[in-house]
Amino acid sequence: MIEKYIDLLKKLGNGLQLDGGSSAAFAEAIAALSLAVASLLLYYIVRFVVKKTVYKIIQLSTNKYDDLLIKNKVISRLCLLVPSLLLGALLSATLPDFPDTASLLLKLNNVFQIFIFTMVVSAIVTTAEDAYNTFAMSKQKPITGLIQVIKIVLYLVCGIVVIAYLMGTKISSILLSLGTVSAVIMLIFQDTIKGFVGGIQLSSNDMLRIGDWIVMGSADGTVLEIKLTTVKVQNWDNTITTIPTYSLVSNPFTNWRGMSESDGRRIARTINIDVNTIRYCTPDMIEKYKHYSLIKDYLTQKEEDILEYNKANHIDTSEVMNGRQQTNLGVFRAYIKAYINNNPKLNHNLTMMVRQMQPTEFGVPLQIYAFSIDKQWVNYEEIQSDIFDHVIAAAPMFDLRIYQKH
Repeated sequence: MIEKYIDLLKKLGNGLQLDGGSSAAFAEAIAALSLAVASLLLYYIVRFVVKKTVYKIIQLSTNKYDDLLIKNKVISRLCLLVPSLLLGALLSATLPDFPDTASLLLKLNNVFQIFIFTMVVSAIVTTAEDAYNTFAMSKQKPITGLIQVIKIVLYLVCGIVVIAYLMGTKISSILLSLGTVSAVIMLIFQDTIKGFVGGIQLSSNDMLRIGDWIVMGSADGTVLEIKLTTVKVQNWDNTITTIPTYSLVSNPFTNWRGMSESDGRRIARTINIDVNTIRYCTPDMIEKYKHYSLIKDYLTQKEEDILEYNKANHIDTSEVMNGRQQTNLGVFRAYIKAYINNNPKLNHNLTMMVRQMQPTEFGVPLQIYAFSIDKQWVNYEEIQSDIFDHVIAAAPMFDLRIYQKH
């Protein structure tokens, strides 16, 4: 059929008073152009049919994974192979008198097919990644870095195959030649190689997941993406910080995931008591403090214990320095402990204490150490603030003053 079409075009050339060689060239050029146009039209026809049939079937399907084939253009890229196959089948017959030209065009068409095949495989790999990301496990074990490596290797193999094909040599020969420039390749792709190794270490050691809250340098926020060479972090002010993957392996960073997965978020904050306001409690002070319901029973029991101890040891209590005595700071510390023990927003199964720390030039630090049940940042800060609002306001009730530099 192609031969008859070319003969017809040659007759047309003769009718235009072209000589034999020019008539053949004219006929085969028109035939080749016709084949190119037919291939282009075939592509649009195939794509139209696919969109009206295959795409509709996929969109109506309840399976969500086949929609990824449309999203990542797997089917549309496959459509590009149809005109290429037509060109490969008919190109030699279209240019019988110009075998060198036909051979060159066939080579270019075959290279085009290799590239299209590579793009299809790349799209399938992307589809596999998207399907994996629909599972909860993807946040714990992201594979973005691995997928990027696969794509890099895929396109490198594609390039090697194309070069070997065009040069008419074996792929092994190309690989041997590449060995001589491996140092240059290592230099060019050093960040990629470091990132790949770092990504493997992060994943295998479960050091980082998407959604983790991390702090590293200027980065302080949630991990959005873990890629081959970079990790993207959205800071709390909504800015984006990009960190090289290998930096997270070679440098220390803080991951708050442990806190998020635990039963509480730690509160460990101090207030400084002015040392000039700390004193032994007088009977009047004790009576006043007994009006505070949280420590009424504590004070009663404590007084009995002290009285029993001093009597048993025959201690002269006429001097306040003799024997055991209560201080307003000790009573205040007992009050704070009772207060947090009665706070329903704290986890009472975890460590809870009020401790006195090493005195400094700013006074005596009194630390509250406890764990908030609610770990959300805003709610946690509210709980912590409510506790210290109360403690700071309560200090004067125990004849104490919070240190404040004048």
